[in-house]
Amino acid sequence: MTAIKHALQRDIFTPNDERLLSIVNVCKAGKKKRNCFLCATVTTERPVQVNVVKVKKSDKGDFYKRQTAWALRDLAVVDAKDAVKENPEFDLHFDKVYKWVASSTTEKNTFISCIWKLNQRYLRKKIDFINVSAQLLEESVPSGENQSVTGGDEEAVDEYQELNAREEQDIEIMMEGCEYAISNAEAFAEKLSRELQVLDGANIQSIMASEKQVNILMTLLDEALKEVDQIELKLSSYEEMLQSVKEQMDQISESNHLIHLSNTNNVKLLSEIEFLVNHMDLAKGHIKALQEGDLASSRGIEACTNAADALLQCMNVALRPGHDMLYAVKQQQQRFSDLREQFARRLASHLNNVFVQQGHDQSSTLAQHSIELTLPNHHPFHRDLLRYAKLMEWLKSTDYGKYEGLTKNYMDYLSRLYEREIKDFFEVAKIKMTGTTKEGKKFGLHGSSGKLTGSTSSLNKLSVQSSGNRRSQSSSLLDMGNMSASDLDVADRTKFDKIFEQVLSELEPLCLAEQDFISKFFKLQQHQSMGTTMNEVEEMDGGTLSRPHNSGVPQAISSEKDMIRQMMIKIFRSIEPELNNLIALGDKIDSFNSLYMLVKMSHHVWTAQNVDPASFLSTTLGNVLVTVKRNFDKCISNQIKQMEEVKISKKSKVGILTFVAEFEEFAALAESIFKNAERRGDLDKAYIKLIRSVFINVEKVANESQKTPRDVVMMENFHHIFATLSRLKISCLEAEKKEAKQKYTDHLQSYVIYSLGQPLEKLNHFFEGVEARVAQGIREEEVSYQLAFNKQELRKVIKEYPGKEVKKGLDNLYKKVDKHLCEEENLLQVVWHSMQDEFIRQYKHFEGLIARCYPGSGVTMEFTIQDILDYCSSIAQSH
Repeated sequence: MTAIKHALQRDIFTPNDERLLSIVNVCKAGKKKRNCFLCATVTTERPVQVNVVKVKKSDKGDFYKRQTAWALRDLAVVDAKDAVKENPEFDLHFDKVYKWVASSTTEKNTFISCIWKLNQRYLRKKIDFINVSAQLLEESVPSGENQSVTGGDEEAVDEYQELNAREEQDIEIMMEGCEYAISNAEAFAEKLSRELQVLDGANIQSIMASEKQVNILMTLLDEALKEVDQIELKLSSYEEMLQSVKEQMDQISESNHLIHLSNTNNVKLLSEIEFLVNHMDLAKGHIKALQEGDLASSRGIEACTNAADALLQCMNVALRPGHDMLYAVKQQQQRFSDLREQFARRLASHLNNVFVQQGHDQSSTLAQHSIELTLPNHHPFHRDLLRYAKLMEWLKSTDYGKYEGLTKNYMDYLSRLYEREIKDFFEVAKIKMTGTTKEGKKFGLHGSSGKLTGSTSSLNKLSVQSSGNRRSQSSSLLDMGNMSASDLDVADRTKFDKIFEQVLSELEPLCLAEQDFISKFFKLQQHQSMGTTMNEVEEMDGGTLSRPHNSGVPQAISSEKDMIRQMMIKIFRSIEPELNNLIALGDKIDSFNSLYMLVKMSHHVWTAQNVDPASFLSTTLGNVLVTVKRNFDKCISNQIKQMEEVKISKKSKVGILTFVAEFEEFAALAESIFKNAERRGDLDKAYIKLIRSVFINVEKVANESQKTPRDVVMMENFHHIFATLSRLKISCLEAEKKEAKQKYTDHLQSYVIYSLGQPLEKLNHFFEGVEARVAQGIREEEVSYQLAFNKQELRKVIKEYPGKEVKKGLDNLYKKVDKHLCEEENLLQVVWHSMQDEFIRQYKHFEGLIARCYPGSGVTMEFTIQDILDYCSSIAQSH
C-alpha cells in the first residue's frame, strides 16, 4: 500500500501541488468489483484546500488517473455502518450518497480517522460521523490540548514524506563517494551507521554544551505559552462577545424582515382593496338610474344606458384568486345581480309596451294607405326604437332569456301588423290590375276586398286554360270567360307593368329597412348567406328546380345570420304567398304578363343581391322568381301545344297560319319588354323552342292541306316568318331567319315550276321526249329522224299553241294562282313575276332544243319573248 501511495503522490498529486495524507482501496457496493482508491489530500498553497479524490486505474495501461474530486466542506455525513462489529462498508454523503466497500476494516477506520482530523484542523465544520466507534475518534485526539491547533497531528498523520531536492542531492553525493554502494549494500549501510553514530555523539556533546541556552529557551517557551494562553482567553471572551452581537444582529435582521413583510402585506392588501373599490363600486347616480330612470325620454335612456354599462363592467370584472370568498364581494355581487334583474325586467316591460303601442299607432294609418298603392312608412318607429339599441345589447349579454322573449314579442306584434298592411296593399294592387270591382269578378275577385277564390293550383289551372285557348282561326274569345292577349291593348299591358313595378318598388325598401333595423336593434351581425340566386333560377329548366318552403319548417338557429333570416321570415311571412297570388292573377288575366313579371322580378332580384345577397328580400324574391320563370315556361309550352293542336279548314284556303301570326305578336311584345333586361338568355331559349315548333308545324299543316297547295302554304308562311325576323332583328334567330328565307325561296321556285307545266303541257311532254332520246345516246341532229319526234310532229305540236292560246293559258294560270294565294301576304305579283321569268326561261330552252335538234328546218314558236312579256303585263293589269 505504501508503494501505491508513493506512486499516486508522484504521478497524480505532486503535479497539482497536493499532498496525499490517507488512502483506502474501495469498490462500489452492490456492483461488480472494480477497485479504485479514495484519497484524502491537502493543497501545499494557502489557503489550504482539503479534498477527497477518487483515483482509478486506467483501462489502457498500468498507470492511474484522477476521476472525481469532492471538496471536504461539501461532505455532510460519514456513515461507518456499524460502530461495534467490523464492517468494511461505509457511506459518504456529498451531493448524493456514495456507498463504498473497503478492502479491509483497518483501511476504512484509518481513512475515517484521517477525515475526522482534517475536519477538526481545517474546517471546524460539523460533519456528522454516525455508526463510528467513539474509541476511534478518541484515539485520533492528541494528548496535548493545544496540539490540535499547533499541527502536531499533521506529523502523526503524515507517515511518509517525500525527499526534498537538497536531501536528494546529499544522498547522491554520498553515493558517489561510495562507489560500492550499489554493489555492496551491507558495507554501505555499515558505513552510514558509523557516520550516524559519530553525528549523534557530536549532537549530544553540542546539546550538553548548550544546556544553559536550552534552559533559557525553555523558559522563554514557557512564557510564550502563558502569553498564548492569555491571548486564547481574550480571544475566547471576544468570541463570546461577538457571538452575542451576532445573535442580536440576527434578531434585528429577523425583526427587519418581519417589518418588511408586514409592509409588503399592507401594500398588497391596500392594492386589493383599492382594486375592489375601484372596480366593484357602482355610483349612486347609476343605481338610481337603473331603479327609477325614465325610459321614455332621450336623457333618461342615455342615463340608463350609461348605468347599465357601468353595472356590466362591475359584474364582469376579473376577480383575483380568493376575492370570491370575501363576504363583502359576495354581497356586492348579489346586489349587482338584483339590480340587473330589476332593470332587465323594467326594460323588457317598457319595450313590450312600445311594441304594442306601435301596432295600435300603425293600424290607425292603414285607412289612408288603403286607397293608394303605397305601404306605410315605419321609419319613425325604427328611429324611436334605435335609441334602445345599446340597452338591447346590454340585455343580450346579461339576460338572454328576456332578450329572447323581447325578440319573440317583437316578431309576434310586427308580423300581425305587417300582415294587415301587406294584405291591404296587395288587395289594392289586385283591384287596380283588374280595373273595377265588377270586372274583377271575372278573375275570381269579390267585392272591394279583392280576395282570390280557390287555391293557387286552381288559378294555375285557369291560367293554363286561358293561355291554351288564346286564339282560334277566327281569333274569337274562348270558354271560361278569360281574356286573351289579343283582347288587351298596349295600354292595359302597360298598366299591369306599372302596377307590378310599383308593388315590387314598395316592398323592396320596406324589407331592407326592417332587416337593417333588426340587425341594429337586436345587435345581430349580417353575414353572407346562400339564398336563391339568379344563377339557380337560370339553371332551372322547365320549372324542375325544387326549393324548400321556409314557412312551417322549424330550423335550428345556429348563428346570428340564421336568426335574422328566421325573424324576417316570421315578420314577413305573408309576402311570398301574396306575391304568388298576385302573379297567378296576372297570369290569369293574360299569360303574356309573365314576360313583364319575369323582367321586373329579375331586375329586382339582381338589385337586391347587389345591395345585400344575405337579405331576406333577395331570398324571397329569388323564390318568387322561380314561380315567375315557371309561368313563363308554361306560357311557352302552351303556345307550342297550340301549334301542335291547330286544325285547318278543308274548304277554305290556308293563308298565314294562326300560330305564325301569334309568334310575330309574341316576338314583337317580347322584344319591347326584354329590351336591356338582365334575363335575355331565358327569352333566347324560348325563341329557339318556339321557332323550331313553328317550322315543324308549318310543314305539318302544309302536308295536311287539301285546298291550298303545299308549296303555297310553305311559301307564304315562311315568307311571313322571314319578314318578321328581318324586321325585329333578333340576334339569336339569325340562322332561323336564313333558313326561313331559303325555305320560302325553294317553295316559291317549286310552285312556279309546278304551275307552268300546265299551260304548254303537250309542248313540255314533246321536248321531254327529245331530251330523253338525247340522254339515251342519240345525237341531237339525228333526233329529227325519229318517227315520234320528226319535224312534222314538232310543227303539229307548236300549232296547238298559238299566241292566243298561250295568253289564254296564262290568264287561267293567273286566276288559279290568285285563288291559291292569300291577300294578307300580298305575294301575287312576286309569284307572277317569277312565273314570267320561268316561262321565258322555258321558251329559251325550247328554242335552243329546236336549233340544235332541228337545224335548218325553219320551225319556230308561234309567239315571241316580247309576246310573253306583253301577255303577262296585260293579264296583271286587267286583274
